[in-house]
Amino acid sequence: MRARVAQISCGTEYSGVQPVLNEMAERAGIELVYPEMTVEEVEKACEEVGFKVKSPSLNMMIARAVSALKDPTIRGAILLTCFKCSEGTIVKDVVRRFLHERRRDLPVITYSNVEKPKPAEIFARLEALSTIITRKSLLMRERQEGTTLGIDAGSSMTKAVVMRENEIVGAAWLPTTDPVRSADEAAKKALADAGISHEKLDAIGVTGYGRELVADFFHANLNLEEVSVVAKGAAMLAEMHRGEATVIDIGGMNNKLILMRDGIVNTFNLGGICGGSSGRFLEVASHRLDASIEELGELALQSTQKFELQSYCMVFGIQSLVVALASGIKREDVAAAACRSVAEQVYENQIREMHVSPPIIFVGGVSLVKGVKKAFEELLGYELIVPHHSQFAGAVGIATLASGV
Repeated sequence: MRARVAQISCGTEYSGVQPVLNEMAERAGIELVYPEMTVEEVEKACEEVGFKVKSPSLNMMIARAVSALKDPTIRGAILLTCFKCSEGTIVKDVVRRFLHERRRDLPVITYSNVEKPKPAEIFARLEALSTIITRKSLLMRERQEGTTLGIDAGSSMTKAVVMRENEIVGAAWLPTTDPVRSADEAAKKALADAGISHEKLDAIGVTGYGRELVADFFHANLNLEEVSVVAKGAAMLAEMHRGEATVIDIGGMNNKLILMRDGIVNTFNLGGICGGSSGRFLEVASHRLDASIEELGELALQSTQKFELQSYCMVFGIQSLVVALASGIKREDVAAAACRSVAEQVYENQIREMHVSPPIIFVGGVSLVKGVKKAFEELLGYELIVPHHSQFAGAVGIATLASGV
């Protein structure tokens, strides 16, 4: 039986985006439900929520949220508005908060529509929502048991950890080339680091960009999408299994902003529209600065003069960086600008769409870049928690969950 999810939008079901949504929802095991209301109910709903805008379509979206709460069979919601619609962004956040105030257990995701939506982007969100709804008992695990291997087959880096009775006893990470070959090499290194043979493993879990191929190769016990897994890994590493927390994960190709409650995803936002907000941008920038990514972060901390790159675009941002160096701007000021550029783009495209609050856990490879951490802290006004082994959050999360299968 498919999970019933309320589609709460300003009229998406009448647009060309809907066929893609329907196809991806069916593939993810979701039944999209369209809450109905009368014209009179729209005015009452806006009064109940305590918010009204000029757009009749967005007021209808507010009313749909109120209507959705009257259906006890609805187990999740997806909020949809048009990309870069500022009024829609505000309404999305108001509706999300209203839904969570009334039903704290209701997982909610958001998506900004574009004229030509990418099916893979929509599926990634709906698949994660389906996992949160249908596998909640598994996601509630707070300890890893036995001996498990967790592999995060990322787009840029492949990570592997061996966990034994809730402790990391072996770890390895290396650049992703061929997903299967990289995962095999990382797994062997992690097992060697732990001093454990493959035969001694109780379970294997796989997540990440290349998880389908890697899971088949390893005959994995669990193959799961990244959002739920990263949240679980962050909760494990930061030892935050109770209360609310925010997770920021910047990857090689895309970013995740996750709000979680009691160690389980409550709502999330996925980025990745431009490579300028990803780890890949920092890789290219560090190469131009003749430094490693870690050294780029250290350089950024030495900056004394604020310099801004002229574009968030990965191509034009690097072009601006090169011109700055040629004009005599110091390396440390350019490094700080690169780190700040990544943080600002994540802030503008993701964080501003959702109300975040501390504690904020920063994971993923970019969490090791101290200049990016500092840039986020200046933007948000909060100190970020970067737990030990933060780059292994995905691998830790899947190793923990695999032990419960």
